[in-house]
Amino acid sequence: MIMKKYYYDLHIHSCLSPCGDDDMTPNNIAGMGVVAKLDVMALTDHNTCLNCPAFFKTAQANGIVPVAGMELTTAEDIHLVCLFEHLEDALKFSEEVNRRRIPFKNRVDIFGQQMIMNEDDEVIGTDEYLLSNATQITVDEAPQLVETFGGICYPAHIDREANGIVSTLGVFPQEPYFPCAEFHDSEKIAEYKERFPIISDKPVVVSSDAHYLWDISGRLNCFELDVDEETPENIRKKFFERLKNL
Repeated sequence: MIMKKYYYDLHIHSCLSPCGDDDMTPNNIAGMGVVAKLDVMALTDHNTCLNCPAFFKTAQANGIVPVAGMELTTAEDIHLVCLFEHLEDALKFSEEVNRRRIPFKNRVDIFGQQMIMNEDDEVIGTDEYLLSNATQITVDEAPQLVETFGGICYPAHIDREANGIVSTLGVFPQEPYFPCAEFHDSEKIAEYKERFPIISDKPVVVSSDAHYLWDISGRLNCFELDVDEETPENIRKKFFERLKNL
């Protein structure tokens, strides 16, 4: 068995997220991934996956393995990263979330634009309702719901005050079950594992939560994996096995 390091950033917002910079287009994100020498990147806009099809094309054209994802805002205002091995499953989940959003008109002058793009970075649509507000999906319901669509979800940036599961609930819960946890600052991992022993046996993800191109992680965080044939599908499969601690 030959182990190889695959460098990743699994939490990136595009210009579809209202808080994402307008320069966070599918091509620019993929291009920055090349500059940063990343192997795997996940697009995780707030409560939608609609820029994932364009990102898949631009990432693959640049030799990066793309992962379709979403940063789901639960009814409790907790952020969860939801990732899908297959793009089609992510888009079906996006439709389900869209049905369970709370419609609130976006104020572009306050919150920012919400642009849907194609692989040529052309605007092909917008979302008129604010994407970053809470949905009707509870934190207890979310893991199983995501799993029914073939995905995996875990708490985002648990070391942050804003929208973190620890700051909101006061604990990292045993129920519902989350297979892993995300940190924004790797220096806080040891502290949180000591405070919450439940995290100790879980895989830990460190990602940027990038809203600007310069936020995207450099060649910092990786998983060591054994991939027999290095196709995007096989690498994604191994990533999901690692996240699920299989």
